Amino acid sequence: MTTTIIVIAAYIAAQMLSDVASLKIIVFLGLSMDAGTLVYPFTFTIRDLVHKQIGASGTRVLIIVAAVINLIMAGLFWLVARLPGDPTVGPQNEFTTVLAPVWRIVIASIIAEVIAEFIDTEVYRWWVERITRRYQWARVLLSNAVSIPVDSALFCSIAFYGTMPVGVVWAIFLSNVIIKAVVTFVSIPGIYLVKEKQ
Repeated sequence: MTTTIIVIAAYIAAQMLSDVASLKIIVFLGLSMDAGTLVYPFTFTIRDLVHKQIGASGTRVLIIVAAVINLIMAGLFWLVARLPGDPTVGPQNEFTTVLAPVWRIVIASIIAEVIAEFIDTEVYRWWVERITRRYQWARVLLSNAVSIPVDSALFCSIAFYGTMPVGVVWAIFLSNVIIKAVVTFVSIPGIYLVKEKQ
């Protein structure tokens, strides 16, 4: 029970942190990418841990709940950014500058997350039910190999196409896929942190 709570909380936290960080485009290891890519790739393996604990149907519910929480978070940031600050405190422009949502990026993040995480769930479920319950590392690799390019393509096209040069959008897509693939390999041992739901 405690482990289940921890992995669910970690999944929602990683989703929220990546959505906030996605508001900034950074250069990392010479690659242009949204800063959410530093956190978001871990959600795929954390999602696999959740799947092991609560099964596919519970995982699908969690994906939707995380999306709703992220939408509420963005709405709250939008509201707070527009409410007048207390003049006795002085200017408080930093909040609006840093956290006021860019709705196109927020919507892109949530759509990409939901679709990619559902795909990841179904590929993972297919492996467990149709192939084998063994080789947990392989189910992580396969589910991530399918869902990561979908996630990156959806996010980049919805968030940036038409607002940035195509070369920059393509570079963000490639960097997202590369970073997410590296994180997949690094996080594979994490799949063994929780026991399989029987």
